Amino acid sequence: MKTDPNIDRRDDVRPAEGEHKYGDVDFADPTNKKYPIDTPEHVRAAWSYINHKDNAAKYEADEVRLIKERIQRAAKKHGVDIQTD
Repeated sequence: MKTDPNIDRRDDVRPAEGEHKYGDVDFADPTNKKYPIDTPEHVRAAWSYINHKDNAAKYEADEVRLIKERIQRAAKKHGVDIQTD
């Protein structure tokens, strides 16, 4: 299971569920298997979800920044136009 030393394991999620639901894909949060970024649709959804205050509040500020950077890179890769702050 891929993890990221820059993102802490959250107690409120089960990473195996994310991997089971989406398969072996890239995630903006690979530690917790949150925010899949393997398709244009997933990139749009990931951006929308991480920009909800209640979702972002579950992470430290530097973790949110890293997740957003990964989503932005995936958006560019998949030709998805997203609104940045």
